Amino acid sequence: MSDLCFDVSGSGPVLLVIPGGAGHPMGLDRMAARLAQRFTVVTYDPLGLAHGRLGQPVNDQRVEEWSDGARRVLDEVLPDGESAYVLGTSSGGIAALDLLARHPGRLRHVVAHEPPSVAALPDGARQRERFQEVYDTYRAAGPQAAGARLAVVLEEREAGEDGRDGQPLSRDGELSSPMALFLAHVLIPFTSHVPPAVPPSAPLTLAAGVDSRGQLLHRTAAFLAERYGAGFAEFPGGHIGAVQHPEAFADRLVGSW
Repeated sequence: MSDLCFDVSGSGPVLLVIPGGAGHPMGLDRMAARLAQRFTVVTYDPLGLAHGRLGQPVNDQRVEEWSDGARRVLDEVLPDGESAYVLGTSSGGIAALDLLARHPGRLRHVVAHEPPSVAALPDGARQRERFQEVYDTYRAAGPQAAGARLAVVLEEREAGEDGRDGQPLSRDGELSSPMALFLAHVLIPFTSHVPPAVPPSAPLTLAAGVDSRGQLLHRTAAFLAERYGAGFAEFPGGHIGAVQHPEAFADRLVGSW
């Protein structure tokens, strides 16, 4: 039996969706339903959090493991000789970039929406330090305080001394929270990962939310687009535009191809 967790809906060309955060596809149902009118939408759940594994132990995650899992999902769902569209959001966007670098022949077009690949930036060392501060805040004061500190980092504001009130979660509390799992096991390894080179003229679009203008991940997406010689597109909403404006986000995605 396969250890892969994914959901399939709709019909048409295969569109693989790699969610952000800890890979839990929460909030993506409406976008997927819209896309399923035109595509076979395959939503990958790297840790199986929406498939009965929430609460089980989780190790620090590696981009390459998510990318390899995505490739194995494609092996199961993609007809011989065909290629897939891919949408990766946030941390899923980092996995999508790695997937494109390693398996370009399987992919028709990749859209990476606000991948937090900040280690690739000219000021990447400083940005990694700031994400480390988010992680340290999580360990000291729990997810709410860390979320406040994360917002400061993404908006490229200077942090004050506030935002550290709170209590760290118990082990069981952490394992039952996708957000906590993201902060504990995805945030640092993914933001520290430098995306590999992709083939010249790779079918790639970097995307960012229109509401993210002036913020770190909009800057990161634009930088990566220039680095790769890829397209750049703005999508409705901000970092979680797929949840905020699911139908408009889906329509913009189709238009980017």
